[in-house]
Amino acid sequence: MWFEWSSGALEKAAESARLVINPLIYAEASIRFSLIEEFEEALPPSASSREPVPFEAAFLAGKAFARYRGRGRETARTLPDFFIGAHAAVAGYRLLTRDPKSYRTYFPGLDLIAPG
Repeated sequence: MWFEWSSGALEKAAESARLVINPLIYAEASIRFSLIEEFEEALPPSASSREPVPFEAAFLAGKAFARYRGRGRETARTLPDFFIGAHAAVAGYRLLTRDPKSYRTYFPGLDLIAPG
């Protein structure tokens, strides 16, 4: 179910905007591939822009993660999730996610593409 929703949402987003991935997104998306060559074929550089995470986003990610942990949370959410949200927030990007609640909590101004 999620694959269909995600791929459809990505396709639709690509029609009207440039798709951007950072190294954290790249790492998460590459998990099911055995070889980098296979992954590069599935997600060629021409399909999206690849950007580093800006230092301003790293700072924001750290602050958001500290707020999350300060609320007595265990590490159910990982720091990379906060880097991804902070990168989108700092750069003014829309973020595709299946978990809008967390991103709305820690990055309230972030424009999300999320299920229904």
